[in-house]
Amino acid sequence: MQKRILPLAITAITFISLIGWNCTKLDTTDIGGDQLPAVDNVHTFDTTLLINSSQGYFNDSTTAVSLGEDHVVGSIFNDPIFGRTTANIFMQLKPSFYPYYFGNAGDSLIALDSVVLCMKYTGFWGDSTTPVHLEVKEVQDVQFRDSVSKLNRIYYQPIYSGSSIGSADIDSRRLADTVKYKNGKNYSVNQIRIKITDPIWISRLFGRDSTAANSGNNAFYKDSIFKRFYNGLAVVANGGGNGLLYVNIADTATKFEIHYKKRNSGVTDTVYSALRVNSSYADPTTNAPSSTGNFVSRNRSGFPASVANANEHYLQTAPGTFVNINVPGLATFPNSIIHRAEIIVEQVPANIVTDSAFSAPNFLYLDLKDTGTANKYKPIYYDLNSSISYDPDNLTLYYLPVGGQINYSYFGGFKRKKTDATGTFDYYTFNISRYLQHMITEHRPNYGFRLYAPFDISYPQYSSELIPFSNNIAYGRLKIGSATNVNHPIKLRIIYSKL
Repeated sequence: MQKRILPLAITAITFISLIGWNCTKLDTTDIGGDQLPAVDNVHTFDTTLLINSSQGYFNDSTTAVSLGEDHVVGSIFNDPIFGRTTANIFMQLKPSFYPYYFGNAGDSLIALDSVVLCMKYTGFWGDSTTPVHLEVKEVQDVQFRDSVSKLNRIYYQPIYSGSSIGSADIDSRRLADTVKYKNGKNYSVNQIRIKITDPIWISRLFGRDSTAANSGNNAFYKDSIFKRFYNGLAVVANGGGNGLLYVNIADTATKFEIHYKKRNSGVTDTVYSALRVNSSYADPTTNAPSSTGNFVSRNRSGFPASVANANEHYLQTAPGTFVNINVPGLATFPNSIIHRAEIIVEQVPANIVTDSAFSAPNFLYLDLKDTGTANKYKPIYYDLNSSISYDPDNLTLYYLPVGGQINYSYFGGFKRKKTDATGTFDYYTFNISRYLQHMITEHRPNYGFRLYAPFDISYPQYSSELIPFSNNIAYGRLKIGSATNVNHPIKLRIIYSKL
């Protein structure tokens, strides 16, 4: 099952379901005004606390894209703020049964027509005006073909050949067009198609026999022999284009189409057979699962996002960056009834065209930095989901709402837009009212916060599991104001009554 829906779809669903709620309850000038007492500065007060903030960078050593999640391929070479991104996909497309044969019983194969690598297209991020250049190459790394039970991290790339066996320039604006096949009976839509043009490689693939166990030309006889001929394919972005394409390689529309002419009972026809990614854990001697991998690399060197800035910070979806937030004033905040407390984060608008192409993440996430422990973080108490019990300090309960079920309608963290004198920009809010109430009344530690745009949430002190978050890999980036930014500061606003 696909764990993530394309971010554009998530945002649409979120806004449709929350449209009435958005109008009143999280507006930064009227925080839940229809449910809060009026601020009269006699009984109820409104204050904004000073925040300290600093830039951080992840090494993303734990991030991995699983088979059921959208993979990304492409390259960004002209993001003036965040620099360059490269994304490659690696996969084994295999027969669905062994011994494998083309066509049906009684067919006579006449001639090979063409071979096409197809990938199910699910979305795009970046500048769509320039086609993305992709090349298909052979994986040469035997460790990749044999790592069927391994979830490869995004920094991993198997060794692949220098020469390509096919290439294409992909225009994301045309991928919704219907593509009709030569036989007139089949068509495709939302599919990336790369024709394999290396005649030697095509001949080798088409010529593999499956009729005998030891014929010397029997790659289709069983999986263990097929792997000796074929380690997998690399779909590589070797420059060209300024965007990222998202694909679902587990979808049946992702396949290796082998088109050929056949004759049966005197009738000649043009058909195709398909090799696909195999996700089942069957007998490894007959049909083992496929190995897959998604490599994503960032290069911010020489660009603004690589340098700490006192007035601005940079958030990039994993593999990405983060911002440390501390609120010293909370340590001495008086015992009060907290009606509303929220952290507000605003985009610093730059170039309207660039900000539109390289859009902000659909979701940000806020957690806590544990005191006295380097690089140890934990979830925010209480506010991630007020209807599900969880406790980061009590391991008899789950440390996160079960399954990572964050209630965005309560906690916040989703992208919205507003307009003021500086222009139109994105912003996010995080409701920490219950957490702050407990911290003040129970005299709990004043933890710092970490703000980021994750792909997976991971807390290794609790578990090795990677909990899927609502962002697709590498989708979104954002320049925000720091605590000292004049127009768009990070701030904590509190509406409270004194006791």
